[in-house]
Amino acid sequence: MIMNSILYLIATPIGNYDDITLRALSLLRSVDFIICEEFKEARRLLSRYDINKELIALNEHNEKEIVNDILMKFLEDKTAALISDCGTPLFSDPGHLLVDVCISQKIKVVPVPGANSLLPALIGSGFDFEKFYYYGWLSPKRDERQKELYRIKNIREVIVLLDTPYRLKSLLSDIVKVLGQSKPSVIAFQLTMTDEKFYRGTAGELLKLVEQKNIKGEFVLIINNR
Repeated sequence: MIMNSILYLIATPIGNYDDITLRALSLLRSVDFIICEEFKEARRLLSRYDINKELIALNEHNEKEIVNDILMKFLEDKTAALISDCGTPLFSDPGHLLVDVCISQKIKVVPVPGANSLLPALIGSGFDFEKFYYYGWLSPKRDERQKELYRIKNIREVIVLLDTPYRLKSLLSDIVKVLGQSKPSVIAFQLTMTDEKFYRGTAGELLKLVEQKNIKGEFVLIINNR
């Protein structure tokens, strides 16, 4: 059993740097090294708070290869923080294999809560979300995406979807086709940023709005499928 090594899963801001917690800053300053998704984003965040640490990149392309190197550091009783480009680690981000390995090797894993896009989108939506269904990312392939939406069609809950900024229009188009244009929907757009906005209406109305205004940016899409 490794007694002193700890992996902290630290949430970082999703847009507004002021949303970082005091605990997160304290831990980022105290750990031996930081595991990040991309160097550029990590350095931008850390430099803002004058934090200079060894960085190790772990992403969808290298996770299998890099986990053993990280494990060797833990064998030296090192402490580390895992951060994603923004938001809460492992939430639609890499790191699951690393956490599985740490748990199997009795390395302590400590989640440090903070910013994420899910809860701000839900509480600002205006929907009753006492129960909701988080589906996350649909397939980037249209045929497969539509098949997934047909499965979602039978889930009578508030449904949360994520996707990249450039697929908002095609995603809404498929939702109108499969779920219908009258579904009450909300686009939580650019959360925590200066241009944050909630677009509310039916799926059909939001599709027209996105087409007319060419809306592009980070978003969470919420559909009331009850």
